[in-house]
Amino acid sequence: MPAIHSDNIRHALKLYFIMGSINCKANPLHVLSEAIAGGITIFQFREKGPTALIGQAKFELAKQLQTLCQAHRIPFIVNDDIDLAIAIGADGIHVGQDDEPVSSLRKRLGPHAIIGVSAHTLEEAQQAIQDGANYLGVGPIYPTKSKDDAKESQGTRLIEQLRAQGILIPLVGIGGITLDKAACILHAGVDGVSVISAIAQADSVRDVTTQFIREIEMNQLNVID
Repeated sequence: MPAIHSDNIRHALKLYFIMGSINCKANPLHVLSEAIAGGITIFQFREKGPTALIGQAKFELAKQLQTLCQAHRIPFIVNDDIDLAIAIGADGIHVGQDDEPVSSLRKRLGPHAIIGVSAHTLEEAQQAIQDGANYLGVGPIYPTKSKDDAKESQGTRLIEQLRAQGILIPLVGIGGITLDKAACILHAGVDGVSVISAIAQADSVRDVTTQFIREIEMNQLNVID
């Protein structure tokens, strides 16, 4: 596997779909298939919540979703669960501030794994970068009902602060992101947006995903211009 290049990660972060079985109105495989058809660029398996699958059922769903991603060359990231990530050979892992340190994850996953870290302050971001994170999830930008443990929303101010400090690591906005809010987040300086409910709960997953991609690409062009 080739070494990770930040430009490849920036491209992958464009539309970051996060989902577990509890987030879906339909079968998770169907939801992910439609999201891939609509244009998502990376996927995170996040199986958390009071009715979330555990044990073998969680493992089997992860493998099915991973197989679908592999067929379409979509990077497959596991949320928090390092043992699952290793067991299925995931492309990487995303962790929070209270999870296993990046340095330890790197030793266990190897040099080519993608490691993302959620950051809520400048200090957390700087530490994650120092530890070797490949990208940062910055937020929550807006209030979200998808994560019971979400921090207080803070708008785009941390994104702007990180870029003003000259921090160039790939960034993805997280937390309560809907189609009408994507533009201002992109203009704040992120490389992409992460979405749970706005895609997973949509009546037409493919149509909404396509609309997100259109909005993202249009605003990325405007930022470049």
